[in-house]
Amino acid sequence: MDGFSQTRGKANNFLGAMRALSAWASARGHVETSLTEGVRPYPAKTGHKPWTAAQIELAHSELTGVIRRGVLLYIYTGQRGSDVVRLGWTDVEDGGFTLRQVKTGREVWCPIVPELAAEMATWERRPGPFLLQDSGKPFTRKLFSRHYSEARAEIPILAGASLHGLRCTAVIRLRRAGLSTGQIGDITGMSLAMIERYCRFADKKTSGQAALISLSRTREERDCKTLKN
Repeated sequence: MDGFSQTRGKANNFLGAMRALSAWASARGHVETSLTEGVRPYPAKTGHKPWTAAQIELAHSELTGVIRRGVLLYIYTGQRGSDVVRLGWTDVEDGGFTLRQVKTGREVWCPIVPELAAEMATWERRPGPFLLQDSGKPFTRKLFSRHYSEARAEIPILAGASLHGLRCTAVIRLRRAGLSTGQIGDITGMSLAMIERYCRFADKKTSGQAALISLSRTREERDCKTLKN
């Protein structure tokens, strides 16, 4: 745990695995006390933040080449990086992407929204994934993330904007478009609990903004009545 102190998510995952191992060993009489006794997980951070409207606009206007293409796939599909780097023309079916997710093994059909369709209309039609290196080899999730980080360093407003944050961004966009939690789950392959977690701040903010509009209207109506009287 001390060795993983700079990557706390990894440290907590390791602790969870060790707790499971300890429980297994204890149940079979291999150890007398827990291997993780007294070891606490690191406090959880707030998680990956969704991108702001300004950051998304900058991604469209400032990013170029394969990095721009990859970021737009993240934004408009909501898929994990391990699936984004695999997407290609052969996955297109009936106006959407049909794929089996690497992490969950779940089959999903992700609609191609008009914004992404307009981008794809300019892409070369060929076999293989959309995202290729200069050598012609496909990107891995980690390699694409590394290249994105290098491009992000040239755009100050994107500081701290993670690729995984775009998964959250996509969920919020779908929620604001009026889709239900179940529909978003079918499109992104996420659990309902994860979708609710991603939307918690956006929903509160939207509700607050709606309340502000309502209060403003009430005040205006009250002032109008006073002046009329």
